[in-house]
Amino acid sequence: MRFEFLLYDVGRTYLEGQAELNPQAQRGHSRDSRGDCKQVCIGMVCTPEGLPLSFETFAGNRTDVTTIEAIVASLETTYGVAERIWVMARGMVSEANIAFLRERKARYLVGTPKSWLRQHEAKLLEKSDWQEAQAGLEVRFVAHEGGPPGERHVLCRSAARAEKERAMLQRQSEGLSATLGKIAAWLRRTPQTDQEAVGRRIGRALGQFPAAAAIIQATVQRDATGCAVDLQIASTVDAGQKAHRQKGAYLLRTNCEETDPAQLWRGYIQLTQAEAAFRTAQSALGLRPRFHHMEDRGREHLLVCFLALAMWRSLEQWMRAKGLAPARGNSSNSSPASKVSTCSCRSCAAVRATSCACASSPRSNPPPPNSSPISVCAC
Repeated sequence: MRFEFLLYDVGRTYLEGQAELNPQAQRGHSRDSRGDCKQVCIGMVCTPEGLPLSFETFAGNRTDVTTIEAIVASLETTYGVAERIWVMARGMVSEANIAFLRERKARYLVGTPKSWLRQHEAKLLEKSDWQEAQAGLEVRFVAHEGGPPGERHVLCRSAARAEKERAMLQRQSEGLSATLGKIAAWLRRTPQTDQEAVGRRIGRALGQFPAAAAIIQATVQRDATGCAVDLQIASTVDAGQKAHRQKGAYLLRTNCEETDPAQLWRGYIQLTQAEAAFRTAQSALGLRPRFHHMEDRGREHLLVCFLALAMWRSLEQWMRAKGLAPARGNSSNSSPASKVSTCSCRSCAAVRATSCACASSPRSNPPPPNSSPISVCAC
């Protein structure tokens, strides 16, 4: 290959305790719903097969978009400047990062904000010029007027994703309508003079269902004295139609010279391998919980986990080449620990792998004569 294809993703791991001796341990947005713990951010570079190549640690309150320059500079310092294709999710992309990559003559394949779909809504309704990347998913190139030279957009639409997102929007719409209906009944039953209380209750309902709030409007009805006596609930048809059209669609931007949009989509979807690598490290390889309070010990812990992940992926690829590995959907989260079964026999020490052979092997420590009967391991 002329270009080196690299996937970049950022994960987070929380720390137990205060970790006052680790300056990178900071409170930030927790994707693990552990806002009570400090955390550190980990930026990892992977191959399309999910084999980790490099990682960097950042402060826990650092946003993903600010890590791009550091990770690219680190990789170039270690391995030299080369023609690389950087694949990143939309949450890490900014115009400053795109300009930074273009200055280095690097290629990129990245996601875009959902708002960018508005300029291509008409294309979503067209029936021609679409190419099937896989069953139920179509892609096509669309013009990018006013963009950097050589940059193109790839418009993607997935039937399965559209069905799922429309069902989610429908559920939110029903929930918001029901909640607003309760508020309307409350106002009809007990007219309110406190306009702020009414507004707060409506605001809580809209915040609970943010997707539906974009297409459903609530207007407070007042009597001659200014009391809130009812709530008018209406759905914006225009906004609802736009939301319906955009479901299941997303937009990619790239400066790669590839002429097949399906091939570009396949490259972007490989980001799932980087996400699977983080899941493997967190679940099977003991990335967390972390009890190290010093920065150098925390780095050493991450290094051991990174090396274990590299070995895990290498063995996985070797087994797959030999036809011994399970399907990709099962291999990312499967681990020896997940194959453990509880056993009551004493020679199994209560917990052994399912490959335990204790039932066929002689017991090294026979039980006392008066002890209760020993059951045989379920393996």
